[in-house]
Amino acid sequence: MTDRDSRQDRNETGAERYDRNWRDIQQELRITQTGTQLLAGFLLTLPFQQRFSMMSDFETAVYLALVVLAAAISILALAPVSAHRLLFRRGAMRTLVTIGNRILIICMVASAILFSGAVLLIFEVVLQHPLGLLVGAVMFVGTAVLWIAVPLSIRARRAEA
Repeated sequence: MTDRDSRQDRNETGAERYDRNWRDIQQELRITQTGTQLLAGFLLTLPFQQRFSMMSDFETAVYLALVVLAAAISILALAPVSAHRLLFRRGAMRTLVTIGNRILIICMVASAILFSGAVLLIFEVVLQHPLGLLVGAVMFVGTAVLWIAVPLSIRARRAEA
């Protein structure tokens, strides 16, 4: 069964499909926000730790970039909610779903960078060794494989079927 077939099996109107898609996007944004906000909270506690003052210039730069990235992801993930609130009952569900989908994809890419960067920073601070760059890169590649390569592979195989 293809995705086209499953859409027909749902017996839903276009409006119902957009409503369902919007609910899916909202749930996925909630999950993204939770992970990002937990990591942002962790990052915000670091300056109050004794060892923070002993961080190298590189570690400080990575830390500041991660704080800005975490804040940007949180703000970006809230954008569809704000747009929905301002466009509520204005017949813009199709546009909201399209924009929400794009924003969610951007948030996922930025989250992969954020999580990998946090691992890099922790390894750098704890081990004070370039191993952090390697582990951060492995985390990013592993995330890219799981979040992008695997789903695209499945999509390509389903398109061929």
